[in-house]
Amino acid sequence: MTDGPQSFDILPGDRHSPVILHVPHSSREIPPAVRSGIVLDDDELRRELDHITDSHTAEIAGEAAGLAGVTPWRFVNRTSRLVVDPERFPDEREEMTAVGMGAVYTRTTHRAVLRPDDTDPEPLIERYFRPYARAMTEAVAGRLAATGRAVIIDVHSYPTERLPYELHGEGPRPPVCLGTDSFHTPPALLAAAREAFAPCGETGLDSPFSGAYVPLEFYGKRSEIGALMVEIRRDTYMTEPGGPAGPGLSRLAASLATLVDAVSG
Repeated sequence: MTDGPQSFDILPGDRHSPVILHVPHSSREIPPAVRSGIVLDDDELRRELDHITDSHTAEIAGEAAGLAGVTPWRFVNRTSRLVVDPERFPDEREEMTAVGMGAVYTRTTHRAVLRPDDTDPEPLIERYFRPYARAMTEAVAGRLAATGRAVIIDVHSYPTERLPYELHGEGPRPPVCLGTDSFHTPPALLAAAREAFAPCGETGLDSPFSGAYVPLEFYGKRSEIGALMVEIRRDTYMTEPGGPAGPGLSRLAASLATLVDAVSG
C-alpha cells in the first residue's frame, strides 16, 4: 500500500496543558485503496458506518477545547475505524479478534463479512496503525516533557441498543459511561469526571465498555499518565444511527470542558 497523507490531526493546545483529547472513531473517511478490500456494497457500507462511527465526537471535543480555560491538545483520527482501529492491540492480546474486530476488522457490527477471512492485515497496520501509534506516543511524551504529566481523555460514543458485536453489552447503558484503567485512572480523575458530567444524567462505570487508552510504550509503566474513556450514549446528543446532532451536543461539550479544566491545574 503506497504512502499517502497523514491520517490524523494533532491540534495543539496551550503549552501548559497536560490534557490530550483523543478522538479515534469519529470519521467516516475510507481511502479508495482501502475501500477496494471491503466486500460491502455502497449502501451496506453506509449503514455500517452509521452504526460503527462515533458520530460528532470530534465536534464535541472541538467545542470543549474552545470552552476550556486552558486549551487542551487534540489528537483526531481522520479515517474511519474500518480502515484500522488505532485503539486495538495489533496482535493476539486483542479480545475483539474473536468477533473479527481486531486492529483490522473482518466483520461488521452485525457480524456480517466486511473483509475476506484471508485478508492480510499487515499492509494496513504498517500504513495506518503504526504511524498513528508513534504519533500518539510522541504527543504524550510532549505533554510529559512540558508539564511533567499527561491526561488522555478518550472521547467516544455508543448506541442506545446493544449491537451484536459487543462482547460485554449485557450491563447498564447509562447516558455517560466512564471507562477506567486500574493503573492509569486515579480516583481524583474519576471523581472529576463524575462531577463534570452530572448535568448530562447518570454516569456509569465500565459498562458497556471498559478500559482507557494509553500508548503501549507507557502503558502500566508511567503513573504520571492519567487516562479515562468517556463513552456517551448516542441518544443523548444525536439521531441514531448516524443522524444529525442535536442540542445535547453543546451540553456534553460544556461538561467535557469542565472536566478538562478540573484536571488541567
